[in-house]
Amino acid sequence: MIEIKNLEKTYPTANGGFTAIQNINLSIADGDIFGIIGLSGAGKSTLVRCINLLEVPTKGEVIIDGRSMTSLSRKELLRARQSIGMIFQGFNLLSQRNSIDNITFPLEIAGVSRAKAVKRAVELLELVGLSDKAKSFPSQLSGGQKQRVAIARALATNPKVLLCDEATSALDPTTTVQILELLKEINQKLGVTIVVITHEMRVIEKICNRLAVIDSSEIAEQGLVSEVFKHPKTAIARKLIMPQGGEGIESALGKQCIRLTFDGADTEEPFISMMTMECRAAVSILFANTKSLDGKTYGQMVLQLPADEDARARILAFLEKSGYSFTEEVYAG
Repeated sequence: MIEIKNLEKTYPTANGGFTAIQNINLSIADGDIFGIIGLSGAGKSTLVRCINLLEVPTKGEVIIDGRSMTSLSRKELLRARQSIGMIFQGFNLLSQRNSIDNITFPLEIAGVSRAKAVKRAVELLELVGLSDKAKSFPSQLSGGQKQRVAIARALATNPKVLLCDEATSALDPTTTVQILELLKEINQKLGVTIVVITHEMRVIEKICNRLAVIDSSEIAEQGLVSEVFKHPKTAIARKLIMPQGGEGIESALGKQCIRLTFDGADTEEPFISMMTMECRAAVSILFANTKSLDGKTYGQMVLQLPADEDARARILAFLEKSGYSFTEEVYAG
């Protein structure tokens, strides 16, 4: 288990100091895929680098499997880091080494024999689906292939934890899905705990079980992905999960709307058709999206209500009676 207690990181500046993260308290269970999401500059990357002490926290503790990382000697920390793999947005492969030699690099540092290191690298290349790229150099690989080699390298020392810092941000959507599927497979096969840092909600919804939303250096909200998606409690979570932009919504500025939040059971019914027929009133769909999480569909829909007050009242009564979760909103730009 990873426990983060009252973590803070402040960088010295000419004006006295900049606090990148503060008051961070998280518990990440063994074998979990935990997502940390936030806008650029929220403190995500600083937080993940504090977990393996690439950044030394100013205050607080990082405890992994009962050991406080912040209290270890340098020698003990180097040994502990062998159980924590990390992959980056920019891959960080050594350009003068082929795939095999990139993967064996951390094993060389750990003092593993060449024969054992190469054997391990070959096994990992097979795991990530690149057995035919053993002698290829980074310049000969696509972005997705580079990230697969980087994942194999991160797994070389049999880590218990894999930290992913914006690992798919440099990849196209199709390759992103493939890499996320690979990470999920690794989690299931090897039982590795995975911490995913991202600004993209599609990454969270694809593989994560739990998530924390970070905003302005602090944790704004955390919980099961399905629960946060269905009932976001904070403004930043709603902004990340339920986009407010789009021409349709902009055209409704100053008009009364409703935002529906529904799960898989709701989407099985043609509820818009049912509502308009029963209420004898038409609505405009301004925004809609759905997401599949663990075989269930979650989503949001923004509807512009009719100008007629009686028609609006019939629609709201229909929604109340039907049990749909909704909020009334007026967009102000």
